[in-house]
Amino acid sequence: MGKPTGFLEYDRQDDQAVEPLKRIKNYNEFHVPMGEKERKKQAARCMDCGVPFCQSGMTIGGMTSGCPLNNLVPEWNDMLYRGNLEKAVQLLRLTNNFPEFTSRVCPALCEEACTCGMNDTPVASKANEHAIIEYGYANGLMEANPPKVRTGKRVAVVGSGPAGLAAADQLNRRGHDVTVYERSDHIGGLLMYGIPNMKLEKWVIDRKQKIMEEEGVHFACNADVGRNVKAEDLLKEYDSVILACGASQPRDIKAPGREAEGIYFAVDYLTRSTKHVLTGKKEGWIDAKGKHVVVIGGGDTGNDCVGTAVRQGAKSVVQVEMMPKLPDERAENNPWPEWPRVCKTDYGQEEAIAVYGKDPRIYQATVKEFISDKSGKIKKVRLVKLEPKRDEKTGRMNMAEIPGSEFEIPADYVLIAAGFLGTQDYVAKAFKVKLNERTNVATQGNSFKTSVEKVFAAGDMRRGQSLVVWGINEGRQVAREVDQALMGYTNLD
Repeated sequence: MGKPTGFLEYDRQDDQAVEPLKRIKNYNEFHVPMGEKERKKQAARCMDCGVPFCQSGMTIGGMTSGCPLNNLVPEWNDMLYRGNLEKAVQLLRLTNNFPEFTSRVCPALCEEACTCGMNDTPVASKANEHAIIEYGYANGLMEANPPKVRTGKRVAVVGSGPAGLAAADQLNRRGHDVTVYERSDHIGGLLMYGIPNMKLEKWVIDRKQKIMEEEGVHFACNADVGRNVKAEDLLKEYDSVILACGASQPRDIKAPGREAEGIYFAVDYLTRSTKHVLTGKKEGWIDAKGKHVVVIGGGDTGNDCVGTAVRQGAKSVVQVEMMPKLPDERAENNPWPEWPRVCKTDYGQEEAIAVYGKDPRIYQATVKEFISDKSGKIKKVRLVKLEPKRDEKTGRMNMAEIPGSEFEIPADYVLIAAGFLGTQDYVAKAFKVKLNERTNVATQGNSFKTSVEKVFAAGDMRRGQSLVVWGINEGRQVAREVDQALMGYTNLD
């Protein structure tokens, strides 16, 4: 695929990022697409490697290696190299309902499993994917294509994140009448309000919504199933119901002083920030300008909080991580094509370094106490250093407190980005579906069927907190199963 000697002739180049001190002046996406000639060179680096791990989606060492959607990465890289962009768009859309989302927010599992990356730098497949799908939109290749025949079957999808949207898109293509119920004022789930504008501008979601509506998908926003929409009504009105509400129960931090004013869950902070960016309204906005901000959690959401706080003009930003700093390069026990467990300095951290002159991260520490002032507002966080220790009973390594290592840092706002525990259970209770020990909706074996007849579950609500690509994967799979149940057979991919 591509040019057989391309990986030897051309170095990897990515879309150039606007420098940190310039891009923090707004909330816009900040990568500048390269020209057509250079883009072809990047596509030419895709090797005829024989076994393309980039599209495998395998689990190796407990982590995903390659794309869970089994995207035809070598094939569309080849078409991009040869200048056949129309075919590239067609190949890209065969396996991925939303390349416009994944090419912006996916951590690029395909690149980390790229054969070229075993001894050199991987092919820039994520940026290539972005170039292909945006070419499709710019050249009339993404126009609505409603199904010619309708089946008469009705499906309700509860939740409009990646899983729900993918399921709706697939089932609508099949000819079923699909309605998506979203409790928020806009579709997208965490794509809309959990991912900041600088990673995914919201017009991208609006653009796709418009096409899906033209193709026949119905969207009902401000429709909170289990509260202002009754589950029993959906069960009566629809032939099947898909629950795709995500794993939106945030993990809290149980430490003395937790009740202090100024402590927020990261998702609430990001939601309010995005609403302010979109509307300009200050109602409910959490403005970090001139404030000391402490972010608890080292993942993507924590980094998004850092980048948002920097843009708001925070006086300082500190990000607290429990675990030790990962190595800068792969360790011997983490060989390719496993997902690389290496230290990543993401955009938010880059921006904090540029503004404050140092990396915002404090490793191997956790909250010992939240300290408030006389009015009850947070003013400091007492942290304690941690060290890895092996549990004598289980043999597992745990992070243990180091006695006498406590220290304090100033905090006007604390943002808890410690991950999610599972689904918010009021929807599950409304439909009377069983939950598993992880508080996700329980399904039957490898099926997407719940304990209630004609009710299915998919995405983070079924598998727990995960990636956008896994959500799309689950949405496509549950659509197949629902179609099979409704029609007795399925021709969905």
